[in-house]
Amino acid sequence: MAGMNMQQMMKQARKMQEQLAAAQESLAETTVDASAGGGMVKVTARGDMQITALKIDPEAIDPEDVEMLEDMIMAAVNEAIRGINDVANKQMGAITGGLNIPGMPF
Repeated sequence: MAGMNMQQMMKQARKMQEQLAAAQESLAETTVDASAGGGMVKVTARGDMQITALKIDPEAIDPEDVEMLEDMIMAAVNEAIRGINDVANKQMGAITGGLNIPGMPF
């Protein structure tokens, strides 16, 4: 009987592992759009934490205030990363039932 429970646990672990791998692949294809400065800076990030697009409204470019543009870019990138993390946590949490598994990117 104990052997049967161990087999069942191993089967469930393999199934969870397959679901996690599929979710990670899906997440890598997911994109999140974010903006800052009232839309003056727009960023698109993929689930694999790669920035795929960065748009800057020409009106945001003020040679006298480069720091403001830098701040808007950082804010938009950070918002995109938070969005990807939120999506990842929802996808992975649905599979793991909220368990914190070491080494998983969520």
